[in-house]
Amino acid sequence: MANLMKAADRADVSPGEGKCVQVAGKAIALFNVDGNFFAIDNTCVHRGGPLGEGSLDGSIVTCPWHGWKYDCRSGQSTSAPGKSVASYPVQVQGSDVLVDVG
Repeated sequence: MANLMKAADRADVSPGEGKCVQVAGKAIALFNVDGNFFAIDNTCVHRGGPLGEGSLDGSIVTCPWHGWKYDCRSGQSTSAPGKSVASYPVQVQGSDVLVDVG
């Protein structure tokens, strides 16, 4: 993880929630699943909806625009097999949530 950049404070994203953040000019959807953080592209491949504003059920985020679902741990769509968004490595250091956008 050579390009780790701060995306948020741990307290900024409560368990079971997501948040849209900017990391190195990229729109990232950051999620907290039971204290574990995951980062994927914020843009749904269906119609460009903001995934960070979607609802989270376990590790599955639902796009708020048209209901497409993604596993936030991998970026894989559960609505359309074979479709996905990029996922990014996340590391927590103290209170900082760091994302490697490569």
